[in-house]
Amino acid sequence: MDFSLLGPVTVTAGPPAASVELPLGPAKRRSVLAMLLLRPNATVSVEQLISSLWEDEPPAHARTVIQGHVSRLRAALAEGGAEDHGVELTTHSSAYLLRIPDALIDTQRFDQLTAQASPESAPGEAVQLLRQALGLWRGPALTGTVASPPFAAAAHALEERRLSAVEALARAHEALGEHEQAVRALHPAAVANPLREGLIAALMLALYRSGRQSDAIAWFHRTRQLLDDDLGVDPGQRLSAAYQEILRAAPAADGPRGGAEAAGAPGPAGQPGAQPVASAPSHPLSAAASAPAPVLLPRPPAGFHGRGAELAELTRLALGTAEPAQGGSGSYPQEGGIALLSGPAGVGKTGLAVHWGHVHAAAFPDGRLFADLRGFSGGEAVVPAEVLRDFLLALGTPAEQIPTSPEAASALYRSLAARRRLLVVLDNAGSSAQVRPLLPGGPHCATLVTSRSRLDGLIATDAARPVRLHALGPEDGVALLGGLLGPARVAEDPEAARELVALCDGLPLALRAASAQLMARPRWRLARLATALRDERRRLALLSAEDTGVAAALRNSVARLSADDAQLLRALGAGFAREVNTAEAAALSGADPELIQDSLERLAEMHLLDEEATNRYVMSDLVKLFAQGDESGRGNTPGGASGGASGDPSQGG
Repeated sequence: MDFSLLGPVTVTAGPPAASVELPLGPAKRRSVLAMLLLRPNATVSVEQLISSLWEDEPPAHARTVIQGHVSRLRAALAEGGAEDHGVELTTHSSAYLLRIPDALIDTQRFDQLTAQASPESAPGEAVQLLRQALGLWRGPALTGTVASPPFAAAAHALEERRLSAVEALARAHEALGEHEQAVRALHPAAVANPLREGLIAALMLALYRSGRQSDAIAWFHRTRQLLDDDLGVDPGQRLSAAYQEILRAAPAADGPRGGAEAAGAPGPAGQPGAQPVASAPSHPLSAAASAPAPVLLPRPPAGFHGRGAELAELTRLALGTAEPAQGGSGSYPQEGGIALLSGPAGVGKTGLAVHWGHVHAAAFPDGRLFADLRGFSGGEAVVPAEVLRDFLLALGTPAEQIPTSPEAASALYRSLAARRRLLVVLDNAGSSAQVRPLLPGGPHCATLVTSRSRLDGLIATDAARPVRLHALGPEDGVALLGGLLGPARVAEDPEAARELVALCDGLPLALRAASAQLMARPRWRLARLATALRDERRRLALLSAEDTGVAAALRNSVARLSADDAQLLRALGAGFAREVNTAEAAALSGADPELIQDSLERLAEMHLLDEEATNRYVMSDLVKLFAQGDESGRGNTPGGASGGASGDPSQGG
C-alpha cells in the first residue's frame, strides 16, 4: 500500500506489478485524507479540517460533511487491505487520527532519503539517495486538494523541501566534478523559480564551471532585471557573489570548484582551492596584466539570418576592413571605432551586435565585454559606475582596488583597455551620457552601442558611426521563420509565411513571438496563425510570449516620452492614415504646428515614426495598433512602464 502527496493525492494497493488506485472521491474527501497524511500518527481536530476545507464561511452542517468523508475513507481503505499494512483511521472525541507506518507515505520516505544524503562528505552516495528522493515526485504537491490557504502553505513547504534537495543534488555533482549534471539538475528548477536567488547563483556557477560562461552571465542579468521589475530590489549577496566570482575567476576548468582553484592557484602546502599565499599585486594595472581574457557576450541568437549589408558595415567601422575575421588570424581593429546600431523596438539590434561579436571573436583576443544598460527596459537604467565595476572585475582588477570615484574608475578602465584588443558591447543604451564613461578609448578596441534612440550626441562628440536597422524584407523574414520552425514547415505554405512576415512588420521580435505560438501548437499550419493575426484586436496579444513581445517592447519606448509626445502618438494612432506631414499631424492633435514639428522629430528619433522623406512621417502597423490602445497612455513619464523585452539577443533587441 502506498500513500502519495508528492503530486496528485492518491492511494494505491496491491502488488507492485499490479497495484490499483483506490477511489477517493471528490476534492474535499481527498483533502481530508491529505491533512491526516500531513500529520501522520497525530490527532487532527474537526475544527482544523473545517478551516482547511472551507476558505470562506463553512456551512452549518460542516461537521456532518466531515464525518461523511471520514466514513467513506475508512471504507475505501478497508477495501484496499489497510489493516494488513498497519493502517487505521480512528476517531478521538472531536478529532481523527491516521495510524500508519512512515514507510507507506512518500513525504516521509522523501525526508528520510534527503536526511541520509551528505553532498560534501559522501557525494557519490548522495547523488544516488537524492535522485531516489526526487524520483518520488509526480507533479506539484497536493494536487487534487481544495484551494485554501492551509493547503497552499503545505504545498509550498513541500516544494521548498524539493528545491533544497535539487540544490543538494547539484552540490553533490559539483563535488564530483560533474558540472554538466549539476546544470541539468538545476536548470528546470531555475526556470520554474526565476526569483530564487540561491538557485540561480548555483546554476550560474555550474554553467561557468562547465565552460558556459556567457550563459552564466546571461542568467545573472535576466534575474537582476526580474528582481527590479517584479520586486524593485537589487540582487542579494549570494547572487552578486556568484557573479563577481565568475568575473574574477579564470576560464572554466575541470574540477569541482571555481575561483582560485579554477585559476590554478595553489594554497598552503599545495592544497587545491585554498587561498594563495603570494601577496596580491600592489597596483590594479599589474594585477590585471595577467588576468584571463573575459568573455561576457551572451549566447549567439538562435536562427539568426540575413543582415549581410549591416554586418559588412559593422566590420568596416569596427575593424577598418570589410573582410570577416577568420580563425586566429582575423583582422584587428585599427582605430578604436564606435558603431551605433539604432532602430525601432524589436528590430534585432542586440541580436546583430552579439552575432557579430561571436563571428569576429578572433579579432579580440583580450576579451569581449557586454553590458545591458537597460535604457528601455521599463525600470531604472543602469548607472555607469555599476558597469565599470563589473568590467574592471572582469579585466582582473581586485575588488578592493577598484576606485570608489566613478571618474577614477572610468580612468582606470580606459588605462586597462588602452593596451588591449577588446570588443565592448553596450546594449540598450538610454542616452549618450550613459555610454560615454564606458567607452574604452584604446586604439585597438571596438565598441558597439545599441539603442532605440539615435543618440545624436554620441555621434557629435565621440565620432560614433550610425548603422540604422530596418525591418527584414520578405525573403529574410521567411528565412528567419524557416530557421526557427524548420524549413519543411515553412515550405508547406510559403504564401502564409510571407503574409506572417508582413503582419509582423518584418520585426525579428514579432517573428520570434509568432514562431513561439506555432512551436507551442505543432498541428497548426502557418495560415491559421496568419488568419488570427489579421484580427487587429488580437494581433499584439498573439505577438507576445510570456514576459516579452512587441507590446511590452513598445510600452517601454513610449514610457520615455513626455506627456505631450505620448498624446501626439495616440492621436496619430487614432488617425486613418499611416503617413502624415506636420500640418496633418497638427490637425489630428489640435496642437500648434510649430510645436508639432518638434514632437514629430522626437518620435522619429525614438523610431516610433519613420521620416521617409522631408516632412513625411510613416507609422508602422504594429506601432499604430499599440498607439490605438489604452496602454500607450501610460507612457508619459520616464521609467513608468513595467515588463518588456530585455537585452536577450534571442528576443530581437
